[in-house]
Amino acid sequence: MLYLNADSIKEVGVDWNQVITVIKDSVEQLHKNDYSQPVKPYLRYGDAKNRIIAMPAYIGGDKPWAGIKWIASFPDNIHKGKLRANSVTILNEHDSGIPRCMINTAAISAIRTAAVSGLMVKEFMKGRESGGKLNIGINGFGPIGQMHLRMITSILGTAIGKVLIFDINPIDKAIIDNEIKGKVTIASSWEECYMDADIFITCTVSAAPYISISPKKGSLQLNVSLRDYTVDMKDFMDVIIVDNWEEVCRQNTDIENMHKEKGLLESDTLSIADVVSAGGLNKRETSDVVMFNPMGMAIFDIAVGGHYYEEALSRNIGFSLPD
Repeated sequence: MLYLNADSIKEVGVDWNQVITVIKDSVEQLHKNDYSQPVKPYLRYGDAKNRIIAMPAYIGGDKPWAGIKWIASFPDNIHKGKLRANSVTILNEHDSGIPRCMINTAAISAIRTAAVSGLMVKEFMKGRESGGKLNIGINGFGPIGQMHLRMITSILGTAIGKVLIFDINPIDKAIIDNEIKGKVTIASSWEECYMDADIFITCTVSAAPYISISPKKGSLQLNVSLRDYTVDMKDFMDVIIVDNWEEVCRQNTDIENMHKEKGLLESDTLSIADVVSAGGLNKRETSDVVMFNPMGMAIFDIAVGGHYYEEALSRNIGFSLPD
């Protein structure tokens, strides 16, 4: 078995277009129903906001894998000098079940999360009229927010006009890559990031929704942290996209609350497969606000893990563990 840790993943690096292609290929298998993914269970004990989640999956296609991600999210860790999220991913050969790789780092999960957002950004850009620079807003600048900034810098490049970032904790601008630093402003509030954002990204650990102001027309709302928008915001969203309705309409997400309090139904939403494989955004109006709500699909974790396993093998990166 090959063992990869955070240093191994860092050594392989991130080619965002390549990883987004891995996600896109996985969506195609989702569309073809060549996958298996039980609804993930949440293990809770003690403080109710803490959880450890089991995410098993099989993903088919040209590079099939089975496996599981076991990810713990303890929000208060950030006040103790510890990582909020910690995860281990195990990859099994799809045809034998033999474990081939263990990836012990939450970095792979952050890369997957940002790559899924990146795929949605690319789909959103297909239907956007060319011309004019894009304003980006990021609320929350922990590891997920930082990963999203790297992703958005890579795939949008010179199309970015300015980036506004807010976090309730002080932001050290030294951690921002030089490539984009000149376009970044540290905002004094989430509202400042939000009001003029063509692409707005929530990367918080908020326990309660707070966004209650109508978004910019024609914008993309990437609701990555899932618990930031009040239920009345449903009325401002022209297109609501989920990765998987069964997964996201639970655990006190904005989607579940909109379902319970505002009557949002699965039939009112598009799935990520509807968008990527069936052109679900092709007929939207330029003024439409698009909201994407990704609960996180295990097939994407397994596919991205398989990609890093293959890259590490080809470069002789990682550590071989005896059976």
